[in-house]
Amino acid sequence: MNAYMALFTGRPGVAELIVVLVILLLLFGAKRLPELSRSIGRSINEFKKGKSEGGEENEIESGEEKDEKPES
Repeated sequence: MNAYMALFTGRPGVAELIVVLVILLLLFGAKRLPELSRSIGRSINEFKKGKSEGGEENEIESGEEKDEKPES
């Protein structure tokens, strides 16, 4: 039971990260990994950019709604 708890609790250690990297290397190959990491970085940046732009649009829309008077 202690060995199980040592392997599957908390943050992944160095050994687990090395195993994951080796598996990724075997699956995608050495040439493909830099492309994969670059595309993941770009998608994260696009997500952050879209998230901040979406927040600005919501603030503008809510500001316009407050200025409008209801029609009678």
